[in-house]
Amino acid sequence: MGSEEDPVKKTQVVNARAQNISHNVRCTECGSQSIEDSQADIAILLRKLIRDEIHAGKSDKEIYKKLEEDFGETVLYAPKFDMQTAALWLSPLLVAGAAAGIWAYKKHRQKTNVHIMALNLVRGVPLTPNEKQTMLDLLTPPPSRGNIPSSWWRRWREQ
Repeated sequence: MGSEEDPVKKTQVVNARAQNISHNVRCTECGSQSIEDSQADIAILLRKLIRDEIHAGKSDKEIYKKLEEDFGETVLYAPKFDMQTAALWLSPLLVAGAAAGIWAYKKHRQKTNVHIMALNLVRGVPLTPNEKQTMLDLLTPPPSRGNIPSSWWRRWREQ
């Protein structure tokens, strides 16, 4: 009974490894599908090649390397990180950093302008109409609502 389970178990392991590898390899004909999902002739051949390599005792890493050598780096869904792909991998971080820098600069500049306007008031330098409006907006307290609940709270209570 044990000898009958070994070939079945080995076949299941081979199938699982082959499917895992096939999900991470792009079909060279379709481009947008993995070879596991594609029914193109090249995808069928690549799935067979992967199973043959697994039966030959090669590791997943060796199979990926062989596919990359034969078909190029674009055949893999997760290309490696190197100097050629560094800009692609780091561009979201660069954009987010630039946006954060611009936001921080504007906030700092806004605070600095308020301080300069306050110093000008103390020194007796007249403010421009735009500066007067900015100072009024900053110094005028928001209207008090008293004990009036906010609109969402009021709607919830009325239900």
